[in-house]
Amino acid sequence: MEETTDPRVGSPAGALAGHVTYHGYEMHGEPGVHRGLPSPYLTFIVTFGTPLTMRTPDGGLVVRRTALGGLHATPETIVHDGRQSGVHISLDPLAARALLGAPAAELAGVTVDADDVLGTLALELADRVEEADGWAARFAALDDVLHRSLRGASPATAAGRPVAPEVRRAWRRLVASGGTVPVHGLADEVGWSERHLGQRFRAELGVAPKVAGRMARFDRTRRRLAARALAGGPLGLADLAADAGYADQAHLTREFGALAGCSPTRWLAEEIGNIQDASPPQPSP
Repeated sequence: MEETTDPRVGSPAGALAGHVTYHGYEMHGEPGVHRGLPSPYLTFIVTFGTPLTMRTPDGGLVVRRTALGGLHATPETIVHDGRQSGVHISLDPLAARALLGAPAAELAGVTVDADDVLGTLALELADRVEEADGWAARFAALDDVLHRSLRGASPATAAGRPVAPEVRRAWRRLVASGGTVPVHGLADEVGWSERHLGQRFRAELGVAPKVAGRMARFDRTRRRLAARALAGGPLGLADLAADAGYADQAHLTREFGALAGCSPTRWLAEEIGNIQDASPPQPSP
């Protein structure tokens, strides 16, 4: 593992670089609720100490040692007693076939136990992270298990098929632009009709290009908002909205209501001490 200035941040080694990022968290405080916000990345959580308690769509609760979530346009709800500890892994959805053995579309809108997808590898990973002594050992366990998952993906299988270059290019452009490239522009760039791009894009990722762009813009905006709040400076919501391509501050606030379930200021008030998301992967061009 490479050295980092923050021991809770891991640098994935070898073939994993550019496809996943690691961020550890270990917090103790008041009981409450944490929102898992929509983003253009898959989310893989491996806990230690205290497992996740997640609210299900029907209002019930489910306890998970590991959780794997696809692209989703509504927040996940995690109920906690003040203690939370684990590793948050952000996964490039274009790497889902290679790492998970299935396209990202198969996980769209849902969160499952990771062993439902990775089988015994996920169970081994949960045990090793639980038993590891310190962040470096936890990240080394992630590297080992995820590398074996990557090597185990066969190009001969349907899940191992490469992602279409046109879909890959459209996805990369959407994320790099923060969701500001219109769908017709993407279609022109890749040489497909809007309809064909939408069909192939949804088949691979589980969401339409317009929805993916919305997620990318929201994800970039709320990360910038959090950085401003943590730095102690003015939030500058109007400027932030303009820079992100929202029509105005009211538009930004409406998007927070739809994607986070609350206003930007309420999200900061409730989550600023609980921002535990891994930084997004930085893929090679």
